[in-house]
Amino acid sequence: MEYRQLGASGLMAPVLSFGTGTFATGSRPGFVEGDAARRMIDICLDHGVNMFDSSDIYSRGTAEAVLGEAIKGRRDKVIISTKGTFRAGSGPNDVGSSRFHLLQAVEGSLKRLGTDYIDVYQLHAFDAKTPVEETLSTLDDLVRAGKIRYVGASNFSGWHLMKSLATAERYGYPRYVVHQAYYSLIGRDYEWELMPLGLDQGVGAAVWSPLGWGRLTGKIRRGQPLPEVSRLHTTAAMGPPVDDEYLYRVVDALDSVAAETGRTVAQVALNWLLQRPTVSTVIIGARDPEQLEQNLGAVGWNLTSDQIAILDAASDRTRPYPYWHQSQFVERNPPPV
Repeated sequence: MEYRQLGASGLMAPVLSFGTGTFATGSRPGFVEGDAARRMIDICLDHGVNMFDSSDIYSRGTAEAVLGEAIKGRRDKVIISTKGTFRAGSGPNDVGSSRFHLLQAVEGSLKRLGTDYIDVYQLHAFDAKTPVEETLSTLDDLVRAGKIRYVGASNFSGWHLMKSLATAERYGYPRYVVHQAYYSLIGRDYEWELMPLGLDQGVGAAVWSPLGWGRLTGKIRRGQPLPEVSRLHTTAAMGPPVDDEYLYRVVDALDSVAAETGRTVAQVALNWLLQRPTVSTVIIGARDPEQLEQNLGAVGWNLTSDQIAILDAASDRTRPYPYWHQSQFVERNPPPV
C-alpha cells in the first residue's frame, strides 16, 4: 500500500481508505455489522488500508458504533476519520457547525466509536448561519483538549474553504488539511476550483463516491437495463444527474483501457483518480469481502500516460464560466491537470 501526506500535514494516509457507509446495526439488507464488519476491517488491515471514514449520520450513528466495535483492541493501528454538521436530532441546535452542536457531535462520535480521540474530524457541509470564527475556535478547543487531532471539511465551495483557511491563518486556529469531495471520471467538477485551491493551500482531497454513484463498476453498459442489484435504484436521485450518452462514452473508454491492462473497469476508474493532483486518499466502500478485494486491486500499478489521455478525453466536458475563459490563459494561469 502506498501512503501519502494528508494535504500539507505530517499525517501519512493510505491512498485507499475504507468508507463505513455500509455499516449499520439491526441486520439491515445490504449492510454489515458484527463479525462481517470485523472481517472487512481485517481485510483492509491485511492490505495496509488503515484509515476508516465514517459520519455521525451514517445509519443514524450506528455506522460509528459498528466501526468502534470492529476495531476494539487495535485502536492504535487505525486512523479514524469521521464527520459532523448534518442534522442529528430534532432540536433546533441539533444541526450545523455551532459551538453547541460541534461539542455535542464530537462527544457523541467519541462514545459511539469507543475511543477518546478522533484522528481526523471533518465538517460534513458548510454552515452559513454560524460565524466561521465560532466554528474554528471550537475545533481549536477540541484539538487542544486532545479529542481531535486534525481537522478537515467536506462538500465546501471554493470560497467556503478559502474563507475558513484565511480565518484560521488570521487567528492561529487549526487549518483544514483535507477536503472530502465528490470526484470521479463522470464528475470532474472538483478540478475547476477546488483542485487549484488545494494545490495552492496544501489541502488534500479525500475522494468520496469515486465510482460515480455506482455507475463505473462495470455493470452498466450501453443498451442494457440497470442490474437488479444496484444502489442507483434507490440513491440515484441523491447524486448528480449524468447524461446517458456521456456515461456510455466514459464506460466505453474504461472498457478499452481495462482490456488493455487486464484490470476491471472499477480498478481502472480508481487508479485514474490516484494519478490526479491533490488526491491524498480515495474512499472505497464494499458490501462484501469479494467487492472489497476487487477495489483493493486498484493499487500497486499505474495507468500509462496514453491510457490516462484516453480517459481524460472521454470524460472531458465544457467548463462553466469563468473556467472555460481561464483555459485560454494557460501561459500565466495553467490548469492543475
